[in-house]
Amino acid sequence: MTSTPEQVQRVYLTLMLGNTLAASFIWGINTIFLLDAGLSNLEAFAANAFFTAGMVLFEIPTGVVADTIGRRASYLAGTLTLMATTLLYVLLWHIEGPFWAWAVVSMLLGLGFTFFSGAVEAWLVDALHATGFAGDLEQVFGRGQIVTGIGMLTGSVAGGYVAQLTSLGVPFLMRAGVLIVMFLFAGYAMRDIGFTARRSDGTLREMRAITADSVEYGWRVPAVKWMMLASPFTAGVGIYAFYALQPYLLELVGDPGAYGIAGIAAALVAGSQILGGLAAPWIRRRVRLRPSALLTAIASGAAALALIGLIREFWAAVTLIAIWAMFNSAAIPIRQSYVNGLIPSGQRATILSFDSMLGSTGGVVIQPVLGRAADVYGYAPSYVFGAAITALALPFVARSRAEHAPADANRDGSPPPP
Repeated sequence: MTSTPEQVQRVYLTLMLGNTLAASFIWGINTIFLLDAGLSNLEAFAANAFFTAGMVLFEIPTGVVADTIGRRASYLAGTLTLMATTLLYVLLWHIEGPFWAWAVVSMLLGLGFTFFSGAVEAWLVDALHATGFAGDLEQVFGRGQIVTGIGMLTGSVAGGYVAQLTSLGVPFLMRAGVLIVMFLFAGYAMRDIGFTARRSDGTLREMRAITADSVEYGWRVPAVKWMMLASPFTAGVGIYAFYALQPYLLELVGDPGAYGIAGIAAALVAGSQILGGLAAPWIRRRVRLRPSALLTAIASGAAALALIGLIREFWAAVTLIAIWAMFNSAAIPIRQSYVNGLIPSGQRATILSFDSMLGSTGGVVIQPVLGRAADVYGYAPSYVFGAAITALALPFVARSRAEHAPADANRDGSPPPP
């Protein structure tokens, strides 16, 4: 089913749609769900921080799975782990479990997502090259963003209104159901192409090898290194900005039980993702250097976040979060093509996982800091602080641009030789 570039793309887009649909059922109500379980703002965002801490801790071990057993095996393990931890979330909400239990389950939830990070993207790029793809990777990744936006649009609206009509726990049960379907689909349709599984020499030895490869093929490549160093600031703030929007909008509208509004806000972000995915190839055709496009997107997104905190009006906040999401979404395919064009196939999943780990590290620190700022000063000032933190990524992206990396001249994103 994955013998041509078109078939590879169809499987990839189906995986992206299913993953996002499952995840987005709870995106509009996750923070409200945690607060309803008795957690404070600090504890709610600290729980999210433990989720990202789990991603930091497990990125390398799960990278062993993707680079030895296979990308497909990694994806299947991720769906099962996410299904189990999602059901544990519902249990903790039902019994109003203690914070330490939320922290543990959140870390295990992060484990589930690390099976996806790097593996799916590496599967796509390797399979495309193995089947003779000669197009522009921005277009493929842009389509992925569009499909992601569609899944988020559908799931977040449905999740928000289902929660309002039933209870906050039902969207989590819906997520578990979709994950079962995706497990069955991937088992049938996803095959490792352009990648040969190899025998593991043991987890610790493989982790040392993966770390060494990440340093050799990622950290020691200046253009990749500077881009990786920018990700903690953008990724950490991005997670907070999205999840804090839920209670902030309810505060602005004056109705703490209007969960449907939170779902619509998440759907608006999804619509912006669709526009961003459509815009990415258009931007790439008009901007000579990929890092230049990223600088514009990050700076514009930071400005939008600052205005959300300064204006403090419902419709302004909704409009500005859509602008922020559009710039962020347009930047993702461009960044993916840029980084993939600088790393070899044999270490692709490893380095992409390492990159994801650095972004998650930013979330571990930034989310509770901004959550505490929301407790002390309010949600609006926390967005202004988030804008300032986002701007710290700009010097690192500028340094990457100064390297004049070959990925900017290589439009199809094909990797360097192993």
